[in-house]
Amino acid sequence: MKPTPKPTPETQPFWDGTAAGELRIQRCHACERHYFYPRPSCPHCGSADVAWVRASGRATLYSYVINHRPAPGFEDDGPYAIAVVELEEGVRMMTNLVGVENVPERLPLDMELRVVFERRGDVHVPLFTPAAEAAEAAEAAEAAR
Repeated sequence: MKPTPKPTPETQPFWDGTAAGELRIQRCHACERHYFYPRPSCPHCGSADVAWVRASGRATLYSYVINHRPAPGFEDDGPYAIAVVELEEGVRMMTNLVGVENVPERLPLDMELRVVFERRGDVHVPLFTPAAEAAEAAEAAEAAR
């Protein structure tokens, strides 16, 4: 079993977005900058005039570490990548990588990624996969229709 996030009033719009298949981040109306993690005021200028917006879902791999040890009480999924990705909108977020072997040779920095969502209990967790694999999966799903 994988950990399941618990939405809070501040993060609920983010989780509503993931349930709808959208990656949502916040944008400040005063300075027009995007930011993530969710909070009531802009970390850049302090304005409370902020809104939730849909992000493109495109990102690049900024950094990662390959974890080889399961957390106590959780099943062993083998090595998995804990990554920091930089969204096209300029913000960074921590996530996991899927759809790629978790070895350094397959995880070049600046690799193009796309968001995918994994259901865990009542929430959909955003994960990232290499852009080429995401495009192939979307084409296969479309062909199956």
